[in-house]
Formats: sequence, C-alpha cells, structure tokens
Amino acid sequence: MEYTKITETILNELRAIVGADNVMTDADQMQLYAHDEVTDPAYHHLPEAVVFAENAEQVAAVVRLANEYVFPVVPRGAGTGLACGAVPIYGGVVLSLEKMDKILEINEDAMYAVVEPGVRTSALQEAVEAKGIFYAGDPCSGDSCFIGGNIATNAGGNRAVKYGTTRHQVYAVEVVNPTGKIVNLGARLQKQTTGYCLDQLVIGSEGTLGIITKATLKLVPKPQYSMDLLAVYEEAEDAIGTVNKIIKGGIVPTCVEYMDNITIKSVEKYLGTRLQGSDKGNYLIVEVEGTSEDDLDEKAVALDEICTENGASDVLVAEHDKIWEARKAFAEAVRAESLIVSKEDVVIPVDQEPLLLDEILRLAKKYNLVTRIASHAGDGNIHLNILKQPEEDYAEWEKRVEANQQELYTFIYAHGGRLSGEHGIGFKRKHLMAEFTNPDELDMMRAIKKALDPKNILNPGKIFDVEE
Repeated sequence: MEYTKITETILNELRAIVGADNVMTDADQMQLYAHDEVTDPAYHHLPEAVVFAENAEQVAAVVRLANEYVFPVVPRGAGTGLACGAVPIYGGVVLSLEKMDKILEINEDAMYAVVEPGVRTSALQEAVEAKGIFYAGDPCSGDSCFIGGNIATNAGGNRAVKYGTTRHQVYAVEVVNPTGKIVNLGARLQKQTTGYCLDQLVIGSEGTLGIITKATLKLVPKPQYSMDLLAVYEEAEDAIGTVNKIIKGGIVPTCVEYMDNITIKSVEKYLGTRLQGSDKGNYLIVEVEGTSEDDLDEKAVALDEICTENGASDVLVAEHDKIWEARKAFAEAVRAESLIVSKEDVVIPVDQEPLLLDEILRLAKKYNLVTRIASHAGDGNIHLNILKQPEEDYAEWEKRVEANQQELYTFIYAHGGRLSGEHGIGFKRKHLMAEFTNPDELDMMRAIKKALDPKNILNPGKIFDVEE
C-alpha cells in the first residue's frame, strides 16, 4: 500500500483544522499511540502524527484532507483493544477521539442516552444508574474503554447472555464516512425496514467503514433484584457443560462466566486476596435477575439444583463486588505474569463449548503451552491466553502457538465457531481471517470496503487486505 508521507504542509493544514495544541509529532509522546493493549513490541507501529479532534466537523475535515493527500487515518478511542485494531500499520495519522467525552443527554422517560465517542463506559453506567435506569453494555474493560470503541468493535462482555452485545444497545450513530461526510445512520425506533441497515454495518467494522462521532443508546429499567451464585467444579468440562443445562432449564441468566482454577490462583496473586472456593476447583459464576425476592429465590434454588446435578461440589452465594473484581482482573493478572501473550478470543455454539474446552486443554498439553482460561460461558466465548515464559525462546514459542492455532481454528470452524467473539480481528488476527473465512464472504467484505472507501483511507490493514 502506497501512502503520502505526512509533510510539514500536511501538518500545517491539520493544525489549521484542530489547532496547534491538538497535533502531536514528538516520537516519545507518540509511543503511547503506537499500540493498544497488546504489549508484544512485535505489533507496535509509530504514527507520523497524532491528531486530537474535539467535534465531528474536525473529524470530517481531517478525513477529507486524508483523501486529498492520500494518507491513512487510524481512529482511536481509549486504546484498550486486544487485536491491534488501533495500531497505525502504515504510519499516517492516529485520530484520537478522547477529547470528545461528553454525555449529551440522558432521557429518563424515553429511556435513551446520547453520548460522544470518548465517554468512558463506566461513566455512562454510573450516570444513568444515578437516575434509576440501566445501560446494559458491560465489557470487562468498562472502567477504561470508551463507548466509541465499544461500538466500533461490537464489544461483548459479561451481560451479553441476556442483553446482547454493544450493537443491541445502539439506536443510531453519527458517523464520519471514509470520504469525510457526516452521516446519521439508524433511528430511535423499535423496528424499521427502510433500506439497508447501514448503522449495523458500521457497528463492529473496527473503524474501517466510518468513525463514530455520536451515538444514541438504549437504556432499560434498572434491575431491582439480582443475585450472584458461585458454583465450584472439580472438572472443567462439568462446569462448562452446565451452561447449556441452565439455558434448557428455562432460566435466562444475566451473566454466566467461567474461570479455570489456575487462572483463579493467578487472579488471587494479582489482587493479593483469597477467593471463595478457590481451593476446590473451577468457577462458574452465574448472575440472575428477578422481578421480586420470591422470584429470585426460586431461580436460585433451580440454579443450585442444576449445578449440583451436573457436578458442582459447592454452590455458594458470591460476594458481588469481590467476585466481579476477580473476574474483571483476568486480563491484568495475565499481564502481570507475562507481557508476551497470545490472546485467543474464540467463540462457538454454547452446546459445543465443552468439546472446545476439551480440545483447548488437549492442544495445550500437546504443544507444551502455558494457558490461562476465562470464558463468557453463557454465549460460547472463550478467552484462551497463551503465556510466553521467561526462559522460552520467542521464535520457538511463536512456532508452537501457530501450530496450536492451526489445529484449534480448524476444530472451531468445523463445529460452527468463529475467530473472535468480541475482541475483533484488527491487525493481529488478519492472517487467520484470510485463512479460515470463506473466500466469497471475504470478497463481499472487500467490495463494501472498496465502494465506501475507494482510497483505503480509514484504518487500512485491518480485518483483511483490500487486495489479495
């Protein structure tokens, strides 16, 4: 891919658009924008400039300038991604949206919120809960990630079992398209069949089809009654296998999360705490909501019976804050053990999840890999982290990881699964996307990208290559 280098002329035009203080060119300061949460230096790429936009008009003007001179623009939120989706592979400009951080409206009666892309997910959750309502999107990085990034990657998280992923929380988006036009997609409607569903096309496109500059989000009544149950299992397959039994039992949990015992021990060490039942086995964490205390009690009794019948040695009422702090600390605990990690974000039909877990454990043993496993078990999304040990040679470790990936993804696609449940493809999984995705499906994606972004300006080198 050939792009124009960022010259002083281009820099001056960028300064005219956003102001001199919003254009960064110092290499040391730009190091932060050379990577996302992937800490492996092999995936780091320094931008030629970082530009901070403060409104949609500035975003649009930057994109129009990029089309004029033909340089790449990489949109960036909080930089919490795990697939190198905000990494400037071809240099150019990283366009940061962190200054667009306002909650513009919370409408309690009509149950919606209007936000800019740089609003922190937890800040929105706190703001609406203070008014007695609820934003259901809940990625594990909610304390640090931005709404715009959630939308761009269709972030999942813990509550997807009941409430769906980010795309299910969005009514409408304001987007700067790849040629620099501000367009409004979607509407605050419960249903509509008025042409192509362009808002949903942009959601999850990882900044390759548009830059989110505003979003209208769905809110729901705040659950009045909820409970967290912790089921502890000696056998990992029994824990994962319980999930489908819960769903078949007619209970719709808010969350069903799995952590294997070695991961629990890793989190305990990272947090410096002791967790319930950690000496007895693997965790299945089930959060359930009820319409009344009696309803909640009935669901708790039913869940206890299902979990016990399927091999749980203990079913406990979990300490809410402590158990969710532990689950959400998974990524940080892994990072504390090793900065070089292969983070697999696999997803499979829920009924196939026990088979996948068994295959993951078999392959880890075959290739002598150190793993940490947590799962959004209720929706079939398993986070397999493969840690490089200090004594391991990088090239040799990478070779074993790649061999593991070949067998793992062959198994996953044969059982109806896909590469990513929520982290996205970005740059890191692009080669796997090319290998395992149906060529006709990839051709359709390329055709859309070429039609909307003819100069390949927005976030090039992500998800797939435009030209084979």
